[in-house]
Amino acid sequence: MATHASNKELNLKGLELFQTYARTHSLQDTAEESGLSISTVSHHLRNLENHLGVDLFDHSRRPMILTPTGRNFLRNIAQAMQAIRKATAEASAGNVADASYLRIGTIEDLDSDVTPELAVYLSQKMPDCNFLYHTGASHEIIKMLRHRELDLGIVTTPAKSTNDLIEWPLLRDPFVAVLPVSAESSLPDIVAGKAKLPFLQFSSDLIIAAQIEAQLRRLGVQLPNKFKCGNNQTLMAMVAAGAGWTITTPLLFSRARRFQPKLRMHPFPGKSFGRTLSLITSPDCAQSVIDLVSYKVRSELSRQAIAETHRTTPWLKDQFALID
Repeated sequence: MATHASNKELNLKGLELFQTYARTHSLQDTAEESGLSISTVSHHLRNLENHLGVDLFDHSRRPMILTPTGRNFLRNIAQAMQAIRKATAEASAGNVADASYLRIGTIEDLDSDVTPELAVYLSQKMPDCNFLYHTGASHEIIKMLRHRELDLGIVTTPAKSTNDLIEWPLLRDPFVAVLPVSAESSLPDIVAGKAKLPFLQFSSDLIIAAQIEAQLRRLGVQLPNKFKCGNNQTLMAMVAAGAGWTITTPLLFSRARRFQPKLRMHPFPGKSFGRTLSLITSPDCAQSVIDLVSYKVRSELSRQAIAETHRTTPWLKDQFALID
């Protein structure tokens, strides 16, 4: 039931908790995310209702749900809250040397080379900053960004829109076929299933696997397989041992240096296709930090992967490249 509006000033923490509860539908989850007790969260939400003089929640439901008024209020404050967060982030990191905390997510593709160099670089540029680095699958990192558990992430761009986040494309990474040097059959025969060499593929829960499978469906290609794996190095080891062939990308191939003498990259037959690596950020991430991370990641991708690949595999020069 609506109440008379309170004269108490509107509390920013109450608005933040209201948004969090609207997303989680759980007082316990809201409390855990905010680091507050459940009773404190409830107190803030009640004070917000009392200040507005309306019911934002249906308190008779368990868990309580937003009323139509609550849903309208949620829509109306979204842009203002984003602007406040962005202004706060820009103010606190206008000089990146003064930034105090940064949470970064990266895909495993970068964890042995690009991410360590990025970590050293940022620690020098932001000496008073505490960093959290998280390695995970692209879909996991995107979920954490949406839940404000990370500030920025470097991921394989998903097919579905990330319009609630901000995307900064970094790298065009085409798909290629990788065969063992010892393979006797031609690639067209292998893809057509005319050879005994089985297809070794990425685990189906990964974005890269979904992109490959979608392209194969478009081409009407069905490849029997006997092995699925979420780790690129393991796939490369299996192919190098002559256990099968796979579809991967030049960036991933560049990480498998110890196996490369026993591997060969080939253009995928038919129409080319690829993935995009992007820097994806929450809307309130400071632009100064974004620029710093983008610069270093681009530099390391060029130095550690692109230059050498162009030298050894000239046919990839126009396909495997940074995105301006």
